[in-house]
Amino acid sequence: MAPLTVREVMVTDLVTFSPETDVVRAVETLLAHRISGAPVVDAEGRFLGVFSEKCAMQVLLDAAYERLPTLAVRAFMDADAQTIGPSTHLLSIAQVFLLSPYRRLPVVENGRLLGQVSRRDVLKV
Repeated sequence: MAPLTVREVMVTDLVTFSPETDVVRAVETLLAHRISGAPVVDAEGRFLGVFSEKCAMQVLLDAAYERLPTLAVRAFMDADAQTIGPSTHLLSIAQVFLLSPYRRLPVVENGRLLGQVSRRDVLKV
């Protein structure tokens, strides 16, 4: 039996944001969908980063100090968010989840967002 890969367990029906999404709308979306973060992609589906609850905390702090030059998600997203490829073996991703604070990771191939895999997705297998 061949080892399972991320491609076989990833979720492809995702909430995503464009870089121009208003941060207030993005926070409302996270709360409405009861998720802690969502990928940010451009019009061609290229992965740009992640907007998360942690990013939203920065919005709150900047608003408190009136330093909001823009309300676009691009200004607050994590552009250095860790990603994984679709052919990553499930045991490798389990180790990443064990050794990092991430709960879910975007699955990216050739710069394009394919889906997302979470700790829960790995545990379901």
